[in-house]
Amino acid sequence: MDYVAPVAERVLITIEGIDGAGKTTLAGALSGALRERGISTQLVREPGGVALSERLRELLADTHLRIAPQAEALLYAAARAQLVQELLLPLLEEVDVVLMDRFADSSLAYQGAGRGLGIEQVRALNDFATAGLRPHRTLLLALEPELARARLDGEGRLPDRLEHEPGAFFAEIASAYELLAEAEPDRFAVLDASAPSGAVLAAALDAVADLL
Repeated sequence: MDYVAPVAERVLITIEGIDGAGKTTLAGALSGALRERGISTQLVREPGGVALSERLRELLADTHLRIAPQAEALLYAAARAQLVQELLLPLLEEVDVVLMDRFADSSLAYQGAGRGLGIEQVRALNDFATAGLRPHRTLLLALEPELARARLDGEGRLPDRLEHEPGAFFAEIASAYELLAEAEPDRFAVLDASAPSGAVLAAALDAVADLL
């Protein structure tokens, strides 16, 4: 194994994309690959990561609940605020890389665009929740919504509340992610999520190499 010196500055890397794009798979693989290179890495999922945020995650996934779009955005922001204060900020003092399976861009795409609340309105809410914390790099897994839906169906598990939404909802979210990436090309790296998992990992490593 080739040794790579730890990064000089603490780095926050986020992974984004629609449901079924392969975020969790890439997060686990990338975390392992960074550790193999001698880089201390902590993987965090969102919403979740700390006790309060995990409780809110359960509510947000509950198919028996009807949650108004504004309430949904506020619940995600609350979970994010607790995660930032309780876990993320301390981690950024302790490890070289914090790797996140989703972060604030998810709310911009899902609640801002998908729920029609407005991207800038949701951005302001999440800037407050995160105290302005921004990722150094965001890996966007780009995948056609139809293929993402087929992947989810093939997993054989019960869909959560958001996954019950129709295809048009996810098409709107995918378009929003594209616009976010176009607006911040220095932060976003768009990866082809339809490629084999090994190729996606290799592309992700290339996309964060300058930070390491």
